[in-house]
Amino acid sequence: MDWKLEVVIVPVSDMDRAKAFYSEQAGFHVDVDYSQGEDFRIVQFTPPGSAAGGQQPGLDPERAKYGSYFSFSDPDGNGWLVQEVRP
Repeated sequence: MDWKLEVVIVPVSDMDRAKAFYSEQAGFHVDVDYSQGEDFRIVQFTPPGSAAGGQQPGLDPERAKYGSYFSFSDPDGNGWLVQEVRP
Protein backbone atom coordinates (compact mmCIF):
# COMPACT_ATOMS: atom_id res chain seq x y z
CA MET A 1 0.00 0.00 0.00
CA ASP A 2 1.31 3.46 -0.93
CA TRP A 3 0.58 5.91 1.91
CA LYS A 4 0.78 9.68 1.52
CA LEU A 5 0.09 12.33 4.15
CA GLU A 6 -2.75 14.36 2.66
CA VAL A 7 -4.45 16.22 5.52
CA VAL A 8 -3.26 17.54 8.87
CA ILE A 9 -5.81 19.19 11.17
CA VAL A 10 -4.36 22.16 13.03
CA PRO A 11 -6.56 23.87 15.63
CA VAL A 12 -6.08 27.65 15.76
CA SER A 13 -7.32 30.45 18.02
CA ASP A 14 -7.98 32.97 15.22
CA MET A 15 -9.02 31.53 11.84
CA ASP A 16 -8.54 34.76 9.85
CA ARG A 17 -5.06 35.31 11.29
CA ALA A 18 -4.12 31.68 10.55
CA LYS A 19 -5.52 31.94 7.00
CA ALA A 20 -3.47 35.08 6.37
CA PHE A 21 -0.32 33.45 7.74
CA TYR A 22 -0.59 30.21 5.75
CA SER A 23 -1.70 31.82 2.49
CA GLU A 24 0.22 35.12 2.48
CA GLN A 25 3.38 34.32 4.43
CA ALA A 26 3.84 30.55 3.98
CA GLY A 27 2.56 30.57 0.37
CA PHE A 28 -0.03 27.82 0.79
CA HIS A 29 -2.92 27.68 -1.71
CA VAL A 30 -6.39 28.12 -0.15
CA ASP A 31 -8.44 25.12 -1.35
CA VAL A 32 -11.53 25.58 0.81
CA ASP A 33 -12.90 28.25 3.14
CA TYR A 34 -16.26 26.96 4.36
CA SER A 35 -18.46 28.22 7.18
CA GLN A 36 -21.71 26.92 8.60
CA GLY A 37 -23.10 29.34 11.11
CA GLU A 38 -20.87 31.35 13.43
CA ASP A 39 -19.35 28.41 15.29
CA PHE A 40 -18.10 26.17 12.47
CA ARG A 41 -15.45 26.98 9.86
CA ILE A 42 -12.96 24.90 7.91
CA VAL A 43 -10.09 26.32 5.89
CA GLN A 44 -8.08 23.84 3.83
CA PHE A 45 -4.68 24.65 2.33
CA THR A 46 -2.21 22.90 0.05
CA PRO A 47 1.48 23.71 0.56
CA PRO A 48 3.54 24.77 -2.46
CA GLY A 49 4.95 21.83 -4.41
CA SER A 50 2.72 19.33 -2.63
CA ALA A 51 1.41 16.30 -4.48
CA ALA A 52 -1.68 16.53 -2.25
CA GLY A 53 -4.47 18.13 -4.28
CA GLY A 54 -7.49 20.18 -3.29
CA GLN A 55 -11.03 18.86 -3.30
CA GLN A 56 -12.17 17.39 -6.57
CA PRO A 57 -15.76 17.88 -7.72
CA GLY A 58 -17.94 15.13 -9.19
CA LEU A 59 -18.46 11.43 -8.69
CA ASP A 60 -17.06 8.43 -10.48
CA PRO A 61 -20.00 6.28 -11.69
CA GLU A 62 -18.31 3.13 -10.33
CA ARG A 63 -17.07 4.58 -7.04
CA ALA A 64 -16.94 8.13 -5.68
CA LYS A 65 -13.61 9.79 -6.36
CA TYR A 66 -12.06 10.74 -3.00
CA GLY A 67 -15.06 9.03 -1.39
CA SER A 68 -13.64 6.09 0.59
CA TYR A 69 -12.40 6.69 4.13
CA PHE A 70 -11.40 4.92 7.29
CA SER A 71 -10.47 6.38 10.63
CA PHE A 72 -8.59 5.28 13.72
CA SER A 73 -7.14 6.68 16.92
CA ASP A 74 -3.71 5.98 18.38
CA PRO A 75 -3.13 5.14 22.06
CA ASP A 76 -2.77 8.86 22.89
CA GLY A 77 -6.16 9.72 21.41
CA ASN A 78 -4.87 11.34 18.21
CA GLY A 79 -7.51 10.79 15.55
CA TRP A 80 -6.67 9.96 11.93
CA LEU A 81 -8.91 10.04 8.89
CA VAL A 82 -7.46 8.17 5.91
CA GLN A 83 -8.90 8.90 2.47
CA GLU A 84 -8.52 6.75 -0.64
CA VAL A 85 -7.53 8.79 -3.67
CA ARG A 86 -8.36 7.09 -6.95
CA PRO A 87 -6.74 8.20 -10.23
